[in-house]
Formats: sequence, C-alpha cells, structure tokens
Amino acid sequence: MAGWGRTLHVATLLTGLLECLGFAGVLFGWASLVFVFKTEHYFEELCEPNVELTSNATDKSDCKGQDERFSLIFTLASFMNNFMTFPTGYIFDRFKTTVARLIAIFFYTSATLMIGFISADSALLLFLAMPMLTIGGILFLITNLQIGNLFGQHRSTIITLYNGAFDSSSAVFLIIKLLYEQGISLRASFLFLSVCSAWHLGRTFFLMPRGHIPYPVPPNYSYGLCSRFGIKGEEERRAEQEEKTVKHENRELQPKDFVSAQEESPGLGQQQEVHSFWSYVRSRRFAWHLVWLSLIQLWHYLFIGTLNSLLTNLADGDRGQVSAYTNAFAITQFFGVLCAPWNGLLMDCLKQRYQKEAGKTGLSSSAVALCSAVPSLALTSLLCLGFAICASVPVLSLQYATFILQVVSRSFLYGGNAAFLTLAFPSEHFGKLFGLVMALSAIVSLLQFPIFTLIKGPLQNNPFYVNVTLVLATLLTFVHPFLVYRECRVQKESPSLAM
Repeated sequence: MAGWGRTLHVATLLTGLLECLGFAGVLFGWASLVFVFKTEHYFEELCEPNVELTSNATDKSDCKGQDERFSLIFTLASFMNNFMTFPTGYIFDRFKTTVARLIAIFFYTSATLMIGFISADSALLLFLAMPMLTIGGILFLITNLQIGNLFGQHRSTIITLYNGAFDSSSAVFLIIKLLYEQGISLRASFLFLSVCSAWHLGRTFFLMPRGHIPYPVPPNYSYGLCSRFGIKGEEERRAEQEEKTVKHENRELQPKDFVSAQEESPGLGQQQEVHSFWSYVRSRRFAWHLVWLSLIQLWHYLFIGTLNSLLTNLADGDRGQVSAYTNAFAITQFFGVLCAPWNGLLMDCLKQRYQKEAGKTGLSSSAVALCSAVPSLALTSLLCLGFAICASVPVLSLQYATFILQVVSRSFLYGGNAAFLTLAFPSEHFGKLFGLVMALSAIVSLLQFPIFTLIKGPLQNNPFYVNVTLVLATLLTFVHPFLVYRECRVQKESPSLAM
C-alpha cells in the first residue's frame, strides 16, 4: 500500500498542477479576451467619431469610453483576486478542503456559463462574471498549495511551482482567442470550461483530502482514494499527528522547508517572546513588505489591464499588429510556470548555505531563513524596475523585452511574497497575515483605474508623466530588502537580538 500511496501523491501533484495551469489564474490573460470582446462589439456604443479626423471620420473612432469600461472590469476582478484571499482563506481554514473546493467549483462554473451566454447587449454582466471567475480560481490555488506538504523537503519548490502555474494559466485566454480566429465561438470555448467542472469534482472527492494535509505528513497518511480502500483515514490519526508535531518542532531545520520564527527552537540560553498578531501587523517589517508588494503589483495590474489600449496606440490602430503582440504577450505568460520555481530554489540554496554558517556563529534558524529571503526580494524589485522602464518607452518592438521581464518579475513576486511571510513571521499568524497583506495590496491596486482615466483624459493619451512617477515609486521597493539585510547583519553580529 505504500507504493499505492506514493502513486496517489504523484497523481495529486500532477493533476493539481494541471488545475492551476488550466483554470486558476486565467484572468491575467485579459488582453487576449478583450481583443475577442472588441471583435464581438462589446461596449462599442461607447465609441465616438474622432473629431480630429475629417476625411475618414467614419473609419476611425475614439473608443476611450470602451477602453475605460474594459479597464474598470479588470480593476474590479483583479481587486477581488487579492481582496478575497482573506475570506476565502478563512473558509479553507474553517470548513476544510472539500467545502472550499465545492464553493470554488460553483463560482467558476457559474462564471464560465455566464460569459458563454453573454452577448454585446448583455455585456454589463461581465462585471459579475469576471470577479466570480477570479474567486473560483483563487480558491483552486489555495486548496492546491497544501499539496506541497506531501513532498517534505521539496515543499517550497512545489509551492512556487504552483504559483508559477497560476501565472501561466493566463495563456488559456490566448488559446480561446486563437480558436475564435479559427471559427470556434466564444460560447463553445466557455461551455467547454464549464464541462470541466466534472473533472474538478472528481479531483475533489478522489484526489484531495476532506480536511487539510498536515505537515509533516505522518506515516501511512491517507486521503481520497486510499481512505476508500480501507487504509486508516486521517481522522483516526489526528492524535498521532499532534504527538509527532511536538517532536518535529525540536528538529534541525531542513534546507528546503519554509520555517517561521516561532517554529524554531530557541538558541542556547535564549527565550523567545510571544507576540500578538497586531504587533506583527504594526511592525516595520510588515509595513515595508506591504509597500514592496503593493507597488510592484500595481505596475503589473496596470500593464495587463491596459495592454490592449497601449498596443493599439503604439501600432496606430493596426489590428494585425495588435493581435500579433497580444499573442506574444500571452505566450510569454505561459513560461511563468518555468520561472517561478527558480525563486524557491534560490531561497532553498541560500538557506542551506546559511544553515552551515549558523553552527559557527550561533545564529538562530529563523534568522537564517530570513537572511535567505534578501536576494529574492532585491531581485524581484530589480526585475520590476527593468520591466517598468521598458514599458515606459513608447517603442512597439521593445515590448517583447517588456513581456519577458514582466512574466519573470510577476512569477517571482507572488512566490516570494508567500515565502517571505512564511519565513519572517510565526506560522500561527501566517494565514491571517497573508490574507491581510493581499487585501491591503488589493486596495492599492484600485488606483489602476483612476490612473488609466488620467492618461486617457487630462494627459490626452500620453502616459509619460505617469510612467516616470511610477518608475520613481518602484525605487521605494528596494528599501524593503535593504532593511531586511540590515536586520540580518545586526542579528549576525548580535545573535541574542534575533527575534
């Protein structure tokens, strides 16, 4: 049965990867879907004849209102993607895996059916359908991240791999766009996504636990298919798991495990002070991490949400070029699944290196884990700065470089965010802190719509001043890795000051 259990674990891992890759983060392929919506004349009534054109006024229209409407839909949906992390995380913690996944399937299926049957006359329903699609997708991701617990030392790599798959799923809307250009209707594509709910249900009942996957996984742990073949179920092993957890907390930190401050055994003669949740929220470390995440995320959301409008301007309205660059952008998004694990591997390697040094310096394991996050934070900021500079230059061919930097930066951003919160704060507060930082960053992301309106209105479609301001704001993100680095230096010099 041990071999069967390992087979089940691998099947859960691969099908979870496929689920994240094909369904979880499709919203971020928005630019491809907008191209199809415009072809289907969604919100076309908001376009007006361009008064600056005389001879061909009927050929070209000013579709500022149409672009703003699509931008507003994406702003709302992307806001829900982050803000709903907090309540959906609570649902997952409180009601466990099966209930959370059934809710996800309901939202996702309802959204895909709604989009499938929407027409240009009922396009306002996109304001409801896209947020519902987002909520279902984020619940798919949350319930799948626990699969990393099944693979011990490879947990961090699997977590970042799943985050990368979430990013890469934006390529699904590219596939829908290409199928549309080959004569497959939008309705047929979304009805197919709706039918896939049967597959989600199958995973929920046969390849996922009813509760949570514990970490570390106890011997002979079973779930899904295994528990239906008479192997001892997870409910019968909770007492055993609690005993093993107590023993595990005193073990040496493994090089590929995410461990937070209060999971570590205190150093020699040290006493760890217990802090409340709100004391961590008010800490400088959390505040600057929020600034770091919010500013980088705002750049990504603004770029994705306005990409169709940007390409239309740079291509002087040439739909052929807009289509080609939209395809190129969506294709680069697919490679996020290959980029994200490198961030986890970087942190794992650094933790292993610092762990060897800790034995000589007396540095606590929690401080070692925190120091390993500095290069990841700094590299993510640097990638975002390069992406922001390229996006600010109004040269169409340069956008290929922008696409590459954007996907690498974004794939590093979310895996790095989850990893840092795991390393820098106690495990009992991780869920609340993760939900709070995502919710607060979602509020900042709402700025993308007024920024877009400012560019289209008072700035007369010239984003230069906005881009310069945002590039300068991006420089603030380097403060976060610097402060964490300085904190690590202090802890190395005075281990007794480690948190």
